[in-house]
Order: sequence, then C-alpha cells, then structure tokens
Amino acid sequence: MTLIVRSIGPACTIQDQGRSGYLDQGLSRSGAADTLALHEGAALLRQSPELAALEMAGMGGEFEATQNMRIALTGARMQASIDGSPVVWNASHHLDAGQRLAIGAALQGNYGYLHLGGGIDSEVFLGSRSAHLTARIGRSVQQGDRLSCSPDAGDAGLKLTPAERFSGGVLRVVPSFQTPLFDDATLDRFSHTSFYRGARANRMGMHVDSDGDGFAASGQLNILSEVITPGDIQMTGTGDPFILLPECQTTGGYPRIATVLPCDMSRAAQTPAGGAIRFEFVSMDQANELHKAFLSDLARLPAKVEALVRDPHDIPDLLSYQLIGGVISATD
Repeated sequence: MTLIVRSIGPACTIQDQGRSGYLDQGLSRSGAADTLALHEGAALLRQSPELAALEMAGMGGEFEATQNMRIALTGARMQASIDGSPVVWNASHHLDAGQRLAIGAALQGNYGYLHLGGGIDSEVFLGSRSAHLTARIGRSVQQGDRLSCSPDAGDAGLKLTPAERFSGGVLRVVPSFQTPLFDDATLDRFSHTSFYRGARANRMGMHVDSDGDGFAASGQLNILSEVITPGDIQMTGTGDPFILLPECQTTGGYPRIATVLPCDMSRAAQTPAGGAIRFEFVSMDQANELHKAFLSDLARLPAKVEALVRDPHDIPDLLSYQLIGGVISATD
C-alpha cells in the first residue's frame, strides 16, 4: 500500500523512536521530536509505537491513497480534510483508494504526525528509519515521493484525548555534570525566571529566552568538550539557554545548567514560539518516579481510545446511509 505525496511542507521527515548506541561514533539519537505522539498514533491504530511515522514541522501537505488504508493524526493539531471534508485530529480514519488527505498549518504546537496502518516502510539504517538531516542520514520527504506501508487490515474510527503539551508550562529538570559550576544565586534565579521559547529552533535545539540577565558559570571558558544528550540545557557565551533536541551534537563545551526529564521533552519540543516555560529542579529519586509514571501512562494509552462518532455535517453522502432500520409506527 502506498500514499503518494502530491505536495509537502519544507521540513517533513520520516521518524521513529530513533537509533541509540552510536554516541561514541558521533551520531545522536534523532527520532521523533514528540515521542508521545508516536505512542498516541500507535494506540489509535492498534499497532507498535516502534513503527515509523511522518513528522511534519509546522506544515503538512497533500497525499493520495493508491489503496484502501488506515491513517492516524497526532501531535500538534493541524487543519486536515479528506476530499475536502474536515476530519478530526487525534483520531484514526479510513482512507479509500483515490482519496486525498490534505494537512495544513499547525494550529497549536510545532510537530504533527501522520501515521499509516502498518507503519511507513522506508529504508532501515543502523536499526532505525529516522532521518537525521544534520548527519546526512535520509532526507526530507519531497513532492512525488511514495510512502509505502506494510499490509494492514485493522479498524479505524478511534479517537484519543492527547496529553496537554502544546502551550508551554513547567519542565522538570535534574542537575547535569556542570550544574555545580553555577553558584547558588544563579541556580535560584534560573528556577524562578519566567522564560519563553525564542524564534530560533530546529530539530537540533530550541532557544529559550527571558527578559533578565543571562546565566554564566564559573570558569566556563575552560570547560572541556564532553558528551551531551537531548534534554541538556546549554548556556551560550551570552548566557542564553538552549534545550537540545533529538538531532543535537554529541559533544560540546558550553556549560550545561540542567537536563530536562525525558517525560517532559515532548512538552519542550511542542512549546510554540513565545510560549511560557519554567524550569523546576527535582531529585534523581523524584525523576525516577516521574519516569516510571510516564512509562505506565504510555502502556495505558491503548485502553484510553474511544470510538469516533462523526458529525453528520461532515458526511457528504449522508443520505446514502440507511439511518433507520426495521419497521416503525407513527402511533406506537
């Protein structure tokens, strides 16, 4: 089964959970910026969250089905329709052969996801289908591409209420290796500062700005370059924080004041430009408990899906359906 790309936004890539185990070779994980969206799509299609989906940064595209298939839409809500009729986001739908799916601009958040029943069947490299553009692994999806998927015969017509993460909020963090280089007054100010997401952002990292002074570490010009991972918060020479995202570099010499917990990385990635952010330090014991709770929530997602009831106004061929069955009486 194939979905033909008739038009596409400028920053759409195939992503899964990413590839791990290659930091020592200079290759970061990549993978979906919002991994929670992968799990939500898997729950809506009753399939594995390890399967690949199309990640759409800010803008989607138009796609044509060559055969009957299932799709699901998760992550940042975008305008979407099938053959001109609006369809519900955070839901799964049937797409018949010849039908066209149109996905417009993001209405809230940054990264939307298009899932195919059976998953996108693209080339596997080092155990993952994820594109990693900064490492020149894969490429952006282009007009005329064909997104193939494995055979699939499941049901659609399910919806899910997503976890709220599209307007900013509190990001829980733990100390990093270089947190002790920041004095107590600086750390206290960092914890009590109201930040907002800046305009500079991509899959490598996102700028976090504030109206106050920057944050400097002691002896930061003499810090040796060492391993870094997604979630690390680096301070530039001007003291501006950057939260590193899936395609971040693997080593760096900027001081890191803290590291965002994995369970809050989807919220970080989906915070829109100008969205308010606060950082809250937690202990390692608290972080472990929060991570366990997050994994439990992921495991319970399939049990939270519900049947999608379509609005009659969105069914163009409503009169072709038999809406009443059997015999009725006007007097009984």
